[in-house]
Amino acid sequence: MIDIKLIRENPSLVKESQNKRGMDESIVDELLALDKKWRKLKEEVDELRSRRNRTSEEINKAKKQGKKAEGMIKEAKEIPKLLENSEKEMKETEERRNAVWKEIPNIVDKSVPVGDASKNKITEEHGKIPKFNFPAKDHADLLSALDLLDTQKASDVAASRFYYLKGDLVKLNFAIINFALDFLKSKGFTLMQPPYMLRKDILESALPLGAFGEMIYKIEGEDLYLIGTAEHALNAYHSNETIDLEKPKRYAGISPCFRKEAGAHGKDTKGIFRIHQFEKVEQFIFCKPEDSWKEFDLILDNSRQMLKLLEIPFRFVVLSSGDMGRVPTKTIDFECYFPSQKAYRELGSCSNCLDYQARRSNVKYHRGSETEFAHTLNNTAIATERMIACLVDNFQTKDGSIKIPKALWQYTGFKEIKKSSERTFGCSEMRKSKNISNIKAKK
Repeated sequence: MIDIKLIRENPSLVKESQNKRGMDESIVDELLALDKKWRKLKEEVDELRSRRNRTSEEINKAKKQGKKAEGMIKEAKEIPKLLENSEKEMKETEERRNAVWKEIPNIVDKSVPVGDASKNKITEEHGKIPKFNFPAKDHADLLSALDLLDTQKASDVAASRFYYLKGDLVKLNFAIINFALDFLKSKGFTLMQPPYMLRKDILESALPLGAFGEMIYKIEGEDLYLIGTAEHALNAYHSNETIDLEKPKRYAGISPCFRKEAGAHGKDTKGIFRIHQFEKVEQFIFCKPEDSWKEFDLILDNSRQMLKLLEIPFRFVVLSSGDMGRVPTKTIDFECYFPSQKAYRELGSCSNCLDYQARRSNVKYHRGSETEFAHTLNNTAIATERMIACLVDNFQTKDGSIKIPKALWQYTGFKEIKKSSERTFGCSEMRKSKNISNIKAKK
């Protein structure tokens, strides 16, 4: 949430941000009206409580002095009812105020382009776009031909946008995961595997309810939701804590992600680019306010380095005010090139959320004798199924085989997925094959 003090003192700033996002600014006035009413009721409640205490003291004093106290006793009997009614109204008003408050998005950073998606700004481009001497095929067609992907059977047993990964594609999936985890561990990140389900109130501490209502799956009959990203679970890890942030806390979360993709009907229906279930390695940071933009550059550079190691053409795009989510103050997407589509597609994003999430989840740190809210940042290190789709698209060969980028050889154990059952082995798989042979020989 945005600091209520800031909204009270500078509502025009919040309204300007709402306008930049293309959202209704009247929600700010609605919040301020409820907040004003709540503060007035609080004054009334405080005064009634004080009056109750004063009356009680005066009655006791009068009795000790042998004076009559009938009037004061009558007043003392009336106060609890008045107090009960005022407290009830104050609580109801506070709940309405907080509900509106939680739905107001973060303030848009001054560096963010204003407008819709057409105003998104490309800031960097890296890598050479591959030129094939044959027609580039879609990843879904290539993987199906290699008998590595079956979306039809998955659709039969589950629903559309699910999949079976098979054979070497399973190894490639875990190779990408282990590559990302090892990279981030080498950068000092703590590896985390979070719960795959969270309560509603915990999800609301990460983002507005309206932002995930149509996105995340709910467990019927329980106060639990399947996570759409490890970000939300990592944000909750220090909820209601005051933590030491002399050094930023950097986490790398690995988890499955479950998305309804409710607004994506008809988009990317083939293959594994836009699906209901996928794995993702997520960077997540807790830090002091003065460190948050340095941390933003750090996690963005981690993405830059990993994409370069994977030898994929990519670019960074600053999202416009009308195209980014409600929680960040600024988001940079990284888009990777798909030769079969002759287009860049989004594979992940890097966001600075300032203190917006920390206020919701009550994560603070010590600044001298005082406590302040932390800042949080997140970055999609690698969404593995989308990355598979991108790698297959970029490293396909004329005969339908798929080359493996060198950075993944030690994790896959092979350098290529061939159209036939034969393939080129990497060093680790060759060693493994020899070890298996030795074991068999000893037996």
